Amino acid sequence: MTKGIDRVALVTGGSGGIGRAVAEKLASQGVAVGIAYGNSETKAAETVEKIIAEGGRAFAIKGDVTHAADVKRLFDETEKKFGKISVVVSVTGSFLMRPFAEASEADYDTGMTVNAKGTYLVYSEAARRVVDGGRIIGISSNLVLSGRPGLGLYVAGKAAVEQFSKILAKELGSRQITVNAVAPGPTDTEMLSEAGRKSAPTITPLGRIAQPIEIANVVAFLASPEGGWVNGQVVGVNGGII
Repeated sequence: MTKGIDRVALVTGGSGGIGRAVAEKLASQGVAVGIAYGNSETKAAETVEKIIAEGGRAFAIKGDVTHAADVKRLFDETEKKFGKISVVVSVTGSFLMRPFAEASEADYDTGMTVNAKGTYLVYSEAARRVVDGGRIIGISSNLVLSGRPGLGLYVAGKAAVEQFSKILAKELGSRQITVNAVAPGPTDTEMLSEAGRKSAPTITPLGRIAQPIEIANVVAFLASPEGGWVNGQVVGVNGGII
């Protein structure tokens, strides 16, 4: 896999937060980017506009990663626009905090569908479509390691991302495709609650929360030719939280 404009990436959840930072970072390295979004059309358009203004190539595609037909269409439209896909970054996720004693069956479906099923469908399509020597990257969470009350559904969904990544790495190794998960710690996105913003710096050795670009930098390395010997790993990007 070479550097530059001949690389094509599909980033799900690419309209805001970590996903937007990933899309912008990859585009700055000459990668043509398909930015998949669910509901944030305005934010997706702003991301595309910014990338193009800075000399990059990008376009936005609406789709629901929890439906296989939509996922296939995301890949189809990206290939039609830019050519064969060499990088897939699955960022789309949802956060749900609910203690077991209060959780319902509907909560389970909500908590697991986007994080687990969505990643599964994106990974399955990527396994069929990504070119040999390509890169597949999922976004997990540092909370998989720490596990906190009320986060059973969220952590279970993100743990699925990690296991999917490890197994898919073994399945695609013969094609020189690497698959990894990135597990961010507390990051300055809309998903981080106000309480989290106040408490997170006290548990991070560096005394602050991450900026989305700091997560995107690691994703971009894993997506690059230089990241080719990192495979089947969960890479913690958390400022030293253990």
